[in-house]
Amino acid sequence: MRVLAAMSGGVDSAVAAARAVDAGHEVVGVHLALSSAPGTLRTGSRGCCSKEDAGDARRAADVLGIPFYVWDFADRFKEDVIDDFVAAYAAGETPNPCLRCNEKIKFSALADRAMALGFDAVVTGHYARLADGVLRRAVDADKDQSYVLAVLTAGQLERALFPVGDTPKPQIRAEAADRGLAVADKPDSHDICFIPSGDTRAFLGAKIGVRPGAIVDSGGAELGSHDGVHGFTIGQRKGLGLPGPGPDGKPRYVTEIDPDSGTVHVGSADDLQVWSIDAERAVWTGGTAPAGPVDCVVQVRAHGGTAPATAEAVGDGLRVRLHEPLSGVARGQAAVLYRPDTAGDVVLGSGTIAATARTAPAGASR
Repeated sequence: MRVLAAMSGGVDSAVAAARAVDAGHEVVGVHLALSSAPGTLRTGSRGCCSKEDAGDARRAADVLGIPFYVWDFADRFKEDVIDDFVAAYAAGETPNPCLRCNEKIKFSALADRAMALGFDAVVTGHYARLADGVLRRAVDADKDQSYVLAVLTAGQLERALFPVGDTPKPQIRAEAADRGLAVADKPDSHDICFIPSGDTRAFLGAKIGVRPGAIVDSGGAELGSHDGVHGFTIGQRKGLGLPGPGPDGKPRYVTEIDPDSGTVHVGSADDLQVWSIDAERAVWTGGTAPAGPVDCVVQVRAHGGTAPATAEAVGDGLRVRLHEPLSGVARGQAAVLYRPDTAGDVVLGSGTIAATARTAPAGASR
């Protein structure tokens, strides 16, 4: 096959490209320029799209002996990822920009251009397994990225290759060293590449501005004020600006965010527990929605825990009934469904969390 290798400048994408070459594919490397001012992106261990990363990707391509290009996706990235991120926080949601980048940039805009140029597939260094259209968790559970890939449609998965998902990360680094790739010891990227300071609240404040509101407890008593709901997320404990814990001496957590009134609600850890989730924009990785309710395991954060549940398609969305409660479930995150009869590693689908309910089903213990 003629494949396009998306090379971020890190060790994973370099080894993925190398394995594609070993498999006999005709490989072309491409680095995505995601900012009109790449010097403003994070560098070193904290970025994935900076000038430094572009140089690392080019050097890896040279070692592999493959053609290499840089494609400018800055405008699309700003519109589909950065602007979406800001708008979601302004609406009291907690978005995942890496998930949106995969959905809108790497496996939509990039893949569309690749197909138009005659490529058969896009290769990335994501930690996930894909065979016969079935998306699974990676062998390395600590590095698994199936959660942020669960927004991909069956059509997008048909033109994707994830060569490193069957290998633990330490072995990937060792392989890179054996191949003479200088990125073998490059630290992993962390945090959000388009926030150079690492201060998400300050970044959002500069974009959204001051929108003062009240912080209230579960009884409606006003405890304090804030400069905007964009500074909070469900389950947040620190940085609330309150003088101390609740009357019971226990920590307070953000339990609800009302962007219309600007009110941030706080309560106890028990107040965070939810028993059902409604999600919109459902994606079923197999191509079709299930005909009825299906038992599954649901994950609601990229590195969060899972819970057994029953899910069903509801219009263009999905509804998840939990068999045990989950805490800290935030609107804007993805609810990703896994098939339980495969140790919970086969992705069934996903949806963007739109609402939750705290009412426990009859007979359930809180």
